[in-house]
This record gives sequence, structure tokens and C-alpha cells, in this order.
Amino acid sequence: MPPLSRADTSLLGRWWWTVDRWTLFAIVTLIGFGYVMMLAASPAVAERIKQSRDIFILKQVFFLSFAGAIVVVVSLLSPRGIRRLALGGCFIALVLTAMTLVAGVEIKGARRWISIPGLSLQPSEFLKPCFAVIAAWLIAEARTVRRFPGTLLAFCVFGVIAVLLKSQPDVGMLAVISGVFFVQLFVGGLNIVFVGFGLAGMAGAAVAAYSFFPHVRSRVTRFLDPSSGDNYQVMRSLEAFGSGGLWGRGPGEGRVKDVLPDAHADTVFAVVGEEFGMILCLVILGLFAFIVLRGLLRLLAENDMYVVLAATGLVTSFGLQAFVNMASTLHLIPTKGMTLPFVSYGGSSVLAVALGMGMLLALTRKRHNGELL
Repeated sequence: MPPLSRADTSLLGRWWWTVDRWTLFAIVTLIGFGYVMMLAASPAVAERIKQSRDIFILKQVFFLSFAGAIVVVVSLLSPRGIRRLALGGCFIALVLTAMTLVAGVEIKGARRWISIPGLSLQPSEFLKPCFAVIAAWLIAEARTVRRFPGTLLAFCVFGVIAVLLKSQPDVGMLAVISGVFFVQLFVGGLNIVFVGFGLAGMAGAAVAAYSFFPHVRSRVTRFLDPSSGDNYQVMRSLEAFGSGGLWGRGPGEGRVKDVLPDAHADTVFAVVGEEFGMILCLVILGLFAFIVLRGLLRLLAENDMYVVLAATGLVTSFGLQAFVNMASTLHLIPTKGMTLPFVSYGGSSVLAVALGMGMLLALTRKRHNGELL
């Protein structure tokens, strides 16, 4: 295939010369790490639950391949197309999230999944990117269209999401979506007095979660006082990082994947640390930081408030999810079952993150007078 010329006016040609190729390369690199970590971590987990050694690898190859396609296809859209996609996606995700309360699969006391052939779908994962775009559009419209209650509508949608996630319950997901929404309100010009009220409200919500949800109280208590309960996963993860050292024990030489039940998913970062060492952990951390900072820097010259708020919400959600996973594995915050974007096993999470990154690439493409070049 000949290289694309700047004079190429085809859809693919215009996409190639307007998309942020550095961010695209970082995303592809993370997807590549996802393949490698499934090869390293999942066979031991599959054997432990008496499944075929390749079951997780084959599924994740499909998920990651599909995710790569989603990133490219969604990044072809215009900002208006992204808004329409988010509207439809948010509505469908809300309906499916509500369905989990009556027809969902209960796992560890929570109803967050809908069972479909070959996949346990977690609809709330798709609320993160879709709501970030919808909230951005509503807040931006409230600033430009007189008497349009955009911010009030955004709060109403957020309220519906909060009720659904609280009912599942999924406090971690609610915390991430709340944090992203608050950042968007702040960037959108929220009065400093309301910023104070918002921070106080988030602190109150954290206290309420600790008081009314036993699993939250248990995790916080065990974080503050490791001797107060079972910290098996955290201790094994920390031992894995210590065992790996700077360069790691080598591919396939790790032991933590043989004892941790979620070594291929929530605690995959511990497997990275043991087998590939601190160097690769820092590379992965650097890739996440690069995508977040690159996305924010692309907005410095942006005049469209909708694009600024939507892209800010998307990179904040992406960065928060990565931070929560890595920090909880390193025992820097209380444990929370949240995947490492593109690296951990998980169909819903991988596809939802791909949707968000495709939206980010679409919104940060080079444009002239609001239109794609």
C-alpha cells in the first residue's frame, strides 16, 4: 500500500493527516502490552479454575482486535457525530444498567452484569465515555444558548446514573463518574463557591459510602490497618513487585499469577512488576500519563467549549481508571476492582475504553473553523 499523501482527500487520507498520531501510537502500544500480559498471566488463572489454558487469551485477542477497530472507526467521526453517538450510547447504557437490577447476574453481592453468549456485559462501563460527552455538550450549550437549562439537565442525567450505580451497588464506578463530572463543571467555569460546596459534597458522599456500604467500610479499614482483616491480594502484589526488582524475573518466571485469583484482570500490574520489573511498569505509567497530558495540551488552542469539556472528561476518566488500578495494586489507596485500560482482561472495559479513546481522537483532530480538514 503506497504511503498516504497530504493531497489525498479520501476519508482515510484526511483522517491520517488530522488525527493525533502520537496518541494513536501510544494507544496501540498499550493494546500490544495487553496481548503480552494475557500470554503471561492468563494460562495459570485458567488452569486454576479448570478451563482451557488458552480461553482467556483467545477471548482477549478478539476483544483487543475489536477495540482497535473501534478506536479507528470512532475517530473518523466529526464532533457532531461523536455527540450523536454518545446520545445513543448513553441511552442504551442507561437502559441496560437499569436491566441489571432485575435481570442481571449477581457476583459477590453486586448486580452489574448482563450475561450474553461469550461475554458478561457491564453496561455501566459505557456510561463513562458517553456521559462525559453528553455532559460536556449540555454544559457548553447552557453557556451559548440563552435560557437553555443545559447544566440542570446534566445534573438530572447524573442523578439517574447515581441512583442506578448506588443500587447495583458500584461505588467505585460512581466515584469515577462523579469525579469526571466535577472536573468538567470546574473547567466549564463553575463558581468557586460552588466548587467548595462540590468538594464538601464529595467528602460527605465518601463518609456516607463508608457508613452504609459494608464492603466499602471493610476495604477502607483494611487499608488503614492491614492487621484488621484479609489483605492477601495486596500483600502478594507487593511481594511480586519486590521480587521483580528493576528488570523483573523474566517472562513466565513469575509466581504471583499462580496464587492471585484476578492476576489477569484487576491485579495484572503486579504480574507486570514481577516478570518485567519496575522499568516496564514505568513505561506503562508513562504511556498513560502521555495520553492524558497530550490530550489536554491539544486543547490549549481549542475554542469550542463542547470539545474542550468532552475531551477533558474523556482523558480524566481514562487517567482516573488507570490511577485507581495501579494505586490500589501498590496499596496506595483502598482496593477497588477496576481494570487497567487495555492491559487487563475484560471485554466490557476494553471496548468502553476503546470507545472513549476513539472519541478523544475524533475530538482532538485538526479542524478549521469547527470543521475537519
